[in-house]
Amino acid sequence: WVSSSSSKMECEWKPDEQGLQQILQLLKESQSPDTSTQRSVQQRLEQLNQYPDFNNYLIFVLTKLKSEDEPTRSLSGLILKNNVKAHYQNFPNGVSDFIKGECLQNIGDSSPLIRATVGILITTIASKGELQNWPGLLPKLCLLLDSEDYNTCEGAFGALQKICEDSAEILDSDILDRPLNIMIPKFLQFFKHSSPKIRSHAIACVNQFIISRTQALMLHIDPFIENLFALATDEESEVRKNVCRALVMLLEVRLDRLLPHMHNIVEYMLLRTQDQDENVALEACEFWLTLAEQPVCKEVLCGHLSQLIPVLVNGMKYSEIDIILLKGDTEEDEAIPDNEQDIRPRFHRSRTVAQQHEGDGIEDEDDEDDELDDDDDTISDWNLRKCSAAALDVLANVFRDDLLLHLLPLLKELLFHPEWVVKESGILVLGAIAEGCMQGMIPYLPELIPHLVQCLSDKKALVRSITCWTLSRYAHWVVSQPPDTYLKPLMTELLKRILDSNKRVQEAACSAFATLEEEACTELVPYLAFILDTLVFAFSKYQHKNLLILYDAIGTLADSVGHHLNKPEYIQMLMPPLIQKWNQLKDEDKDLFPLLECLSSVATALQSGFLPYCEPVYQRCVNLVQKTLAQAMLYQSQPDQYEAPDKDFMIVALDLLSGLAEGLGGTIEELVARSNILTLMYQCMQDKMPEVRQSSFALLGDLTKACFQHVKPCIADFMPILGTNLNPELISVCNNATWAIGEISIQMGSEMQPYIAMVLHQLVEIINRPNTPKTLLENTAITIGRLGYVCPQEVAPMLQQFIRPWCTSLRNIRDNEEKDSAFRGICTMISVNPGGVVQDFIFFCDAVASWVNPKDDLRDMFYKILHGFKNQVGEENWRRFSDQFPMPLKERLATFYGV
Repeated sequence: WVSSSSSKMECEWKPDEQGLQQILQLLKESQSPDTSTQRSVQQRLEQLNQYPDFNNYLIFVLTKLKSEDEPTRSLSGLILKNNVKAHYQNFPNGVSDFIKGECLQNIGDSSPLIRATVGILITTIASKGELQNWPGLLPKLCLLLDSEDYNTCEGAFGALQKICEDSAEILDSDILDRPLNIMIPKFLQFFKHSSPKIRSHAIACVNQFIISRTQALMLHIDPFIENLFALATDEESEVRKNVCRALVMLLEVRLDRLLPHMHNIVEYMLLRTQDQDENVALEACEFWLTLAEQPVCKEVLCGHLSQLIPVLVNGMKYSEIDIILLKGDTEEDEAIPDNEQDIRPRFHRSRTVAQQHEGDGIEDEDDEDDELDDDDDTISDWNLRKCSAAALDVLANVFRDDLLLHLLPLLKELLFHPEWVVKESGILVLGAIAEGCMQGMIPYLPELIPHLVQCLSDKKALVRSITCWTLSRYAHWVVSQPPDTYLKPLMTELLKRILDSNKRVQEAACSAFATLEEEACTELVPYLAFILDTLVFAFSKYQHKNLLILYDAIGTLADSVGHHLNKPEYIQMLMPPLIQKWNQLKDEDKDLFPLLECLSSVATALQSGFLPYCEPVYQRCVNLVQKTLAQAMLYQSQPDQYEAPDKDFMIVALDLLSGLAEGLGGTIEELVARSNILTLMYQCMQDKMPEVRQSSFALLGDLTKACFQHVKPCIADFMPILGTNLNPELISVCNNATWAIGEISIQMGSEMQPYIAMVLHQLVEIINRPNTPKTLLENTAITIGRLGYVCPQEVAPMLQQFIRPWCTSLRNIRDNEEKDSAFRGICTMISVNPGGVVQDFIFFCDAVASWVNPKDDLRDMFYKILHGFKNQVGEENWRRFSDQFPMPLKERLATFYGV
């Protein structure tokens, strides 16, 4: 390797012939398909980076060596781009100047591939913070736009488009003296250029500045919109695509400017949503999704629904390409192992402690996880079919049953169509409107649901799978009917689909069944043996990806039927296959996550029934936590030697330990006694990652309930940590810390007194914050009540600061232990500081009336306070006061408490 001297002026830099040949040889070899060759090329490229002018050779091959083939020249540029990314700050000045000069001279190369490569190189240098140090770049590129030579203009625009994409923010900052003030008007001139490619670049450049409402663009917003309209029917699909994209973004940020033209824009977008080019149609279809979020949607679209709905419905059919990609003609693939790349990472939903509400199970925190992308997630994730379905879904939520006027006539034809593709799209339509048009659909469901249940055995796998999803969207209605009419036939057929010979159908059926379980809850108890039979049989049948969904269906079943699962014959069916999987999986295997989650639900449901299995499960969870913490410490002390651990192992293990503590109660005591779990928890409670803290606080609360004797010695260490985590910016962490404090206070009794000051002020602040989520409000109220119960002297003086939000947040939760202790606390505090409740007494009355049947001694406390207040103010004032009560409240208090 001979390095030519680079100390001379760079304009005289010449490559050494031998060096040049070596590099060309390397570039040729790196195009070899053989991996070992590629690896040695990588190593040699790394070594060459030691030579200061290696990068000069690379740019030379890219821009000057016209005798070489284009792929080799382009590759040379891409290797240079990677070097710029990795080592640019170490380039000698002469080298970086040489590269910059060569780039600008060759931006108009006659080859599109070389132009694009030079453009990428320029952008990479620019995004290295070099826009400041390359003041000539933007003016030069803008100047080149005016070149008579098409290649130069196109090359410069390509580079500018990439710079606008990568460096939009800095282009609009004072650092560079706001070049956009010149650039944007310049781009607008090119909207009318004769070349479609250039027109397309020009719009794409301006589009980068819409969402951020960049000042320079806002000043020219009207000419921009006029120019867009002028290009509306451009013959070039790339131009139409960029026009649609611009209009969709303008809808979000400058609706005011579009409104005067809205009728025409809607007409235009209707046309484009049917564009021959699917990319254009997809961009246009986004328009309806975005419009649905705007308050003006109803008035803007009501006159166009009759045109729009058929277009969206038509877009929901599988295209021929989709069917090929989905292997829509492969009916039986259950024996083909999964491609590991297709298995998406799962997200574990950490434990959040929530209160039970009147008339339902546990509080639903907006379950948005059954969105429309469940049905065909292997295609390029977002396509016209999904976008059309999503648009119909949101529009159904805007127009509700008015949508059905236009839809029902179409639906009839679709659902009974002889062609399976059309029928399939009809079933998807039915699912998409389920949420928004539920009321209007009810009269048709008695006929439709049996039809859909029949479609579950269609000969086409894609029809069977979409039918599973659509039926799950109507599960709520099905469960509200007499079980023999719809629930039983639906369940029977869905369970058959869980054992389908097609993997996509298995997956859809398992997900749909999980939804049905959540809706039906204990309605499923009569069929448990039958359900478990199917789910357990699926274990032996499923490939990797669906196994993970099966765990979820089993966990959801356990959550839904609870202790009804605790029968010897059910345990005998369910536990052996689960434990077998548990033993097969290694500690590093991510499949442990869904399995641990599933076992956590099962342990909570089985309670004492889980005892025979608890010891190995408990041990392994403690091990997982310990391993992860140890790995984290190694990584912290020597990050170059050790990998960062995957903390999800620890989070899921903590959650399963919570499930064990909750399910087994006091019987977990000896396991805790024999392990170092409390030391590990102390570390987890201080972890940087919020989800780790969230799960460790849930476990702390559960262990406090199950075996406080082991927790008590650590309270002095734990309480200050709990206090610092009462930060409502992290809702779930704060929620679980709050709940744990409440559980600890019940166990500590008056010994809680030294810790009140650490937590009370934050709790009072949280309960008074606007927009605090319901779950956190309820837990905060309960914990304040419990602290007041054990240390009334310390908490009662603040009564007036929290009594009102306290009462309103607890009136909706069911009678239970937690509500009981909280209300005892409030009564005790009122007796210590009666003045604190006077101004908000009506709220207290309302909260008392929310009890269905309080225990006798709690009822006496309520009685004394109500009568005490009445006697204090006198008959006359009480009558005036109670006249403000709504009728049901008045009646309840009279009936139960005689006031």
